[in-house]
Amino acid sequence: MANISRAGSRVDPFTDLVDDLFNGFLVHPLATERDRTPQQGGLAPRMRVDISENDAAYQVRAELPGVKKEDIQVTVDATRLSLAAESKREVDAAADERLLHAERVFGRATRSFALPQEVDDAQVQARFRDGVLELTLPKKVAAARKQITIQ
Repeated sequence: MANISRAGSRVDPFTDLVDDLFNGFLVHPLATERDRTPQQGGLAPRMRVDISENDAAYQVRAELPGVKKEDIQVTVDATRLSLAAESKREVDAAADERLLHAERVFGRATRSFALPQEVDDAQVQARFRDGVLELTLPKKVAAARKQITIQ
């Protein structure tokens, strides 16, 4: 096995693979994307998601190129976040045209995540701009412990 060095340190070529396996230690994907869609015989659309947090909220950014705002569904249920989006083929080739090369992917993509803390679903904010869905998911304030006086 060949070792690759970068700036004086050794780089293992399998590091990215292992990192992908352990990525999201606190944010666990519950559903994975299918490799192929039966309708198309091609690759399924991929939804790339970044999730971060601060003391007050989770921030979610999902890349959804070619998707219209009307074709996005966001569901929050306590600690579970579910995203679904569908990109549709807008125009088929005319009768006198032949498709020579196609790389764009159409279809439905879904992702679901379990978050470490419950979300206040009444305060969730969503914005879709330039093909990126941005969600702010405020954390639900935990009820303060109440000391009970025994009589």
